[in-house]
Amino acid sequence: MSRVTFIAFLAAFCGPAFGATPGVSSKTILLGQSAAFSGPAAQLGIQMNIGTKAYLDYVNARGGVFGRKIALKTRDDRYEATVCVETTKKLIEEDKVFALISYVGTPTTGAALPILTEAKVPLVGPFTGAELLRTPVNRYVFNVRASYYDETEKIVEQLVSTGNKKIAVFYQDDSYGQAGLKGVEIAMGKRNLKIAALGKVERNTIKVEDAVKSINSAQPDGVVMISAYTSITEFVRQMKRLGSSTQFHNVSFVGSQALADSLKDDGYGVAISQVVPFPWSPSVPIVKECMNNVDLGEFVVNFSPTSHSGSKFVDLTMIGRGGKFLK
Repeated sequence: MSRVTFIAFLAAFCGPAFGATPGVSSKTILLGQSAAFSGPAAQLGIQMNIGTKAYLDYVNARGGVFGRKIALKTRDDRYEATVCVETTKKLIEEDKVFALISYVGTPTTGAALPILTEAKVPLVGPFTGAELLRTPVNRYVFNVRASYYDETEKIVEQLVSTGNKKIAVFYQDDSYGQAGLKGVEIAMGKRNLKIAALGKVERNTIKVEDAVKSINSAQPDGVVMISAYTSITEFVRQMKRLGSSTQFHNVSFVGSQALADSLKDDGYGVAISQVVPFPWSPSVPIVKECMNNVDLGEFVVNFSPTSHSGSKFVDLTMIGRGGKFLK
C-alpha cells in the first residue's frame, strides 16, 4: 500500500472531527498486529514488523494523520491458528485497537477472519495471498499484494515456457499450502497439464523425508514449493543430496532473505516469485526513493558507508551582458 493510500485510508476514518472510536484519541491511532515472533517461522513476523514500523515511523515523522501519531501493538501467535484467534480477540477487546495490520500467514489470518468481521475491525495488508481473504469480498479486509493464484500462474508460465512441463508440488499441509496447490492446479489445467507428483509437510516442522522420496522418484523438471523457509530449506537440501537437478520455485511467503540465509550455498539457483518491486532496480520510483543514488533532476546525491561526499556535480557558468549568468 502506498503512503498516499494508507494515509487516505486512516484519514477517511480519523478526520479532525472524528468522534469516540476504539484506538483513536486526540493524539494517537492504535493499530494491532498478530504475527509469528517466536517459533520456526519467527523471521516472517519479525521482518514484517520491521517493515511496518519503518513505514509508520515515516508517517509519524511527517506529522502522522491529522496530527495523530500511529502506534502499533503486537502480539505473538507463533504461526498457529488457534493462538491467532486469541491474540486477535485480545487486540480488539483488551487493547481496543482501531484497525489490524500486517498479519502473517493464511491459517492464522483465516482463523482470525470471523473474529475481526464480527467486531467490524478493518484488517489492512495481511501477508498472505490466499483466496479466502479475497473471494467473496469482505468489506473489512484490504489486501495489498497479489494472490497465490497470481504467483503460481507466473511460476508455471515461466517453467512451461522454457520447456519444463513435468512439474511437482511440495506444500505445507494447511490452508496456506492448499491455496498454493490449488493455484498450481489451475495454472496447469489452463495448459492441459497435470501435476507430476505431490509432497507435503506439516506446519512448523521439517519432516520432509516422505515428500522428498515421492517427488524425487518422479524426476520432475521443476518443483513449485508452498511452505515456510525452514521446511523449504530441508526439502531443497535433501533433494540436492540425492542429485536432483530440478528447478526449485517458491511463492513469496517463504521469506526470501530468511530462505537465502538458511540455505547458504545450497540456495544457488532457487527461484522465488515476488509481489513487490525488485529492491535493487533504480528504474522503479518507489525503489529509487530508498536507494543511495537520489536523482533530483540532473543532480545526483549519493552517500555510502565509505563516502560522505554526496555529490561530484560541477558545471561552468559565465557572466554575460547586463550581469546575467550564462550556462
